[in-house]
Amino acid sequence: MISTSGLTLQFGKRVLFKDVSIKFTPGNCYGIIGANGAGKSTFLRVLAGDIEPSKGSVDITPGERLAVLKQDHYAFDEVEVLRTVMLGHVRLVAIMDEKDALYQKEDFSDADGMKASELEAEFADMNGWDAEPEAERLLNGLGIEPSKHHKKMADLTDKEKVRVLLAQALFGSPDVLLLDEPTNHLDIESINWLEAFLDDFPNTVIVVSHDRHFLNEVCTYIADVDFGSIQLYAGNYDFWLKSSQLALQMAKDANKKKEEKIKELQTFIQRFSANASKSKQATSRKKLLEKITLDDIKPSSRRYPYIAFTPDREAGDQLLQVSGLTKTIDGEKVLNNVSFTLKKGDKVAFVGPNSVGKTALFEILMGNMEADAGTFKWGVTTTQAYLPKDNNEFFDDVDLNLVDWLRQYSRDPDESFVRGFLGRMLFSGEESQKKAKVISGGERVRCMLSRMMLSGANVLLLDEPTNHLDLESITALNDGLIAFSGTVLFVSHDHEFIQTIANRIIDITPEGVVDRVTTYDEFLENETVRQQLEEKYGKKS
Repeated sequence: MISTSGLTLQFGKRVLFKDVSIKFTPGNCYGIIGANGAGKSTFLRVLAGDIEPSKGSVDITPGERLAVLKQDHYAFDEVEVLRTVMLGHVRLVAIMDEKDALYQKEDFSDADGMKASELEAEFADMNGWDAEPEAERLLNGLGIEPSKHHKKMADLTDKEKVRVLLAQALFGSPDVLLLDEPTNHLDIESINWLEAFLDDFPNTVIVVSHDRHFLNEVCTYIADVDFGSIQLYAGNYDFWLKSSQLALQMAKDANKKKEEKIKELQTFIQRFSANASKSKQATSRKKLLEKITLDDIKPSSRRYPYIAFTPDREAGDQLLQVSGLTKTIDGEKVLNNVSFTLKKGDKVAFVGPNSVGKTALFEILMGNMEADAGTFKWGVTTTQAYLPKDNNEFFDDVDLNLVDWLRQYSRDPDESFVRGFLGRMLFSGEESQKKAKVISGGERVRCMLSRMMLSGANVLLLDEPTNHLDLESITALNDGLIAFSGTVLFVSHDHEFIQTIANRIIDITPEGVVDRVTTYDEFLENETVRQQLEEKYGKKS
């Protein structure tokens, strides 16, 4: 178990947390949520011992081991991949090294024999004989193929290094596991594997993530970081979100009798408790939810940006025809004979492991890049708005405040209109006077979304739009795209985002596309799709 007592963290005049006392118990997974800058990752670093609190303490049950997902992707460059994973349990590796050194001695003494015997006993207690097979299982589960297990970390890509460091954190069943954005750079298969792993994990997990599907699958509690405090709520992210909205509605319905409110609460909890999943986490959540009372449900103080896309005109039936698009970048063919035809109202998620290819497709469709071969044609009634993955050109070295920056894209240049628009996107008061060149990644995306909303386009292209956004902005964007009456083309790794928006899935493979009018979950589960992907990727998908 890990707990905090009277925890306070202050930087200068800014108080990040004040007098936080929480117990994190075994068998539970705690999702840490909060707006960007609220201090979620900082709180994990305090728990890990990397940052000293200003006041209070962090206490771990004596003898228990804490593991942390490390963020330094280059720290183990000279270390073999398999050994890097096992270094997640430092004492175990130290024993292995000490044993090996003893057995290699030419003048092996009786004292050495006694020491070796002691080490062997401790090694066995730590389940050391299964260490290497366990490390291999973790690497395989996270998509690191066996041929790379004995390579140096320096020989792996940055995305692969992230996966190895995740395996390192999971190795050896630590008593307390701290994970900061563990799904970053994972494909859907690896995320599913991690969800299943954590469902069966018997100890304490504390995780920061912007992936709502992941939080919903693994969390038994949500820890909300807000206004310098951290409040625990039973249930997963969806339950926290919906219950806080219900509490807000109940507060507005002050005249409603308490009996009616209790009945409403019971109905709500029953709906969320009826989880089809048989996982340990789902079962645990159900038990927790059944104990909730009316007083446990509290309205959230969260602010959500207003995101709504309104097309100036409706597009005709002829929307987009793509035929045989092919593109090579740096000697690698990233698009190969990509063909598809879009209809009005299609909301298409482009998936697959080749992120460079998906970005190249969008850049070609927007006229920012030339294809090597093939053609595309937009319908004459279409107008496009684009959110690129890399938005640096819009902000770097731009010496305008946000009002003047957004005015460039507004057909109404009136200051009050532009300020009002920025206010709805959570840039109110002094926030609107920030220089465009100094704002954060999440603020940049909110500005780019504002630009798109002002365009009045009937076709939206978005390349990884949830990158850098907090959960509130992701939720608002999600709802805005569901409500949008036009056509959407988007790339995302956010499972919930894809599942709730897309009515069509296109996987860009090395040999053309696999195109299906379906939901994302159905696409992943469809046997015919699976076979098509295996053929086009030339291997088991």
